[in-house]
Amino acid sequence: MFFVIGHNWDVVTDECKNSFLEMKWKKVARYIVYKIDEESRLVTVDKVGGPGESYDDLAASLPKDDCRYAVFDFDFVTVDNCKKSKIFFIAWSPSESRIRAKILYATSKDGLRRVLDGISYELQATDPTEMGMDVIKDRAK
Repeated sequence: MFFVIGHNWDVVTDECKNSFLEMKWKKVARYIVYKIDEESRLVTVDKVGGPGESYDDLAASLPKDDCRYAVFDFDFVTVDNCKKSKIFFIAWSPSESRIRAKILYATSKDGLRRVLDGISYELQATDPTEMGMDVIKDRAK
């Protein structure tokens, strides 16, 4: 089964949705990186970071010259000492990436977001400082 995105007939594979649900409910992953195959226009899973991996591992897995989407499950403790978890969606579009890729990712983002139900926050990043841990912590307050 495929999900149609927008009017470009871009599709999100079941693997994308299923891996997200497993991360969200079973906590089997800390993050997931998605990519779009330009030929088929399929949004696919590029990398899954295990529960022991960190936000730095996610940041290091993003290419310096190509776009990606990522989701990150951020665990934190509130000022009331409550354990919380928030899922961040990151649209990674570095300035070194090709214009064609930037356009493809920009036009496909909303469709993927609709499939990934349960995202708390969204970040757009063109360089690592725009998605640093300080930004994540500030948003999750």
